Amino acid sequence: MDNLTNGRSLTPTTSRAQRRGARIHRWRRDTVELAAIFLSVTAADLVAKIVVHGPDGPLVLAASASALLATALFHTWWAHRHLHGPPSPDTPAPPGAEADGATGPMDEFEPTTLWRVRTTVEDSPGSLARVCTAFAGQRINIISMQSHPLPAGTVDEFFVRAPLSLTRAELTRTVASAGGHDIWTDPADAHDLVDVPTHVLALATRTALDAAELPVALRQLFGQCTIRQFPGAGKRATAGVEGHVMRLPAPSGDLIELTRPHLPFTPTEFARAQALVKLDTLLGPRVPRVKAHLTLPAGADLTVRRADAGDKEAALAMHGRCSTDTLRKRYHGPVRDAERYLDHLLDARHGQTLAVEAADGRIVALGHLMWDDDSAEVAVLVEDGWQRRGLGLDLLRRMSALALEAGVDTVYAITQASNTGLVATMRKLAAPLDYQVEEGTLVITAHLAEATAELPVPWPGRPGR
Repeated sequence: MDNLTNGRSLTPTTSRAQRRGARIHRWRRDTVELAAIFLSVTAADLVAKIVVHGPDGPLVLAASASALLATALFHTWWAHRHLHGPPSPDTPAPPGAEADGATGPMDEFEPTTLWRVRTTVEDSPGSLARVCTAFAGQRINIISMQSHPLPAGTVDEFFVRAPLSLTRAELTRTVASAGGHDIWTDPADAHDLVDVPTHVLALATRTALDAAELPVALRQLFGQCTIRQFPGAGKRATAGVEGHVMRLPAPSGDLIELTRPHLPFTPTEFARAQALVKLDTLLGPRVPRVKAHLTLPAGADLTVRRADAGDKEAALAMHGRCSTDTLRKRYHGPVRDAERYLDHLLDARHGQTLAVEAADGRIVALGHLMWDDDSAEVAVLVEDGWQRRGLGLDLLRRMSALALEAGVDTVYAITQASNTGLVATMRKLAAPLDYQVEEGTLVITAHLAEATAELPVPWPGRPGR
């Protein structure tokens, strides 16, 4: 623990009188052990002479064994009673126990809850010990902690298990009484208990396999935050952290900006984010080669796969075969520059695009999953000749499954209020839906975590993440 806290001791300094008392205690113990050895040797010699020369040797041996067994049983009972019995009246109470109302260790069957606690303390010996002692006084068990050094002070982050009866306000007061300030608390769950280096390596692996995972990785690394990407703005920006804002100029020239209103970023978090961005830039554009076969009732054999910038020409050809009404419903109005839209949609940095490919290689449907803070936008375009065959529903289910896999619980679609086909398709997700209509534009939000039907595996045979 000392290595994780820059040498800040977890225990108060031992006094000189305590060290002298410990030396006296060891000297007395050594003397008693030496006397016991001499007594054992004398007794063994006496028993050996009686057994060899006396007529009752076997009887003496049996009696000696019985006495030895009784002594061992008594010693076991006494040691158990000494370890688990109540403390003597002279035993000092833990520091802060009376003030904090501590009532001993947490009962095995007492209901508990997990909390994530972050606080700023002085970077001085004993500062971490005071916080840990305050937690112990409230029967709060520290499961894991990490330290973020700052130019002035240190940010300590804990995952703790506390009694269910302990409120958030009491938890905050406990940390404040130990010298903590800028305290932030939030309920946690079992997913937050992953070791930090392991968590970062897992996110780096996901980013390395798929460029679309970078925004998801950053959000899972820092919690709920807003992520914006500004093309070409990285050349004029400076990397760094300013309170609740983190700026990461990418070598490609783009600027990635993270905003987290509830919690300031630390230099340690900036270093982790910068490493992920550099890894993404170094590996370049990449889309995993995954696909699934889709057989329609009419007998057509189709393939669903991930699409990238190399599919732009085929996607433009599909747009040319779509009617004006179909394009208007997809893009909420007339489309004059489909090429500009596709440059953005087929860029893996903004999300994932699924393509349905016919046996002759033509793309007949496209589905787009675009990350947006803690939610994601979904959009579907199906060529006129392939509509009402279930392609739109299949794409929507696969994109919803991909969103859940990335930790996103809600997806939304934006369309015209008159697009009854999309409304009916969204309802088939069997998830609660929210509707919002403004000036003829309809926004449908699906709460995937509450869906009553299980979503399909997006890519059968692919190892889980």
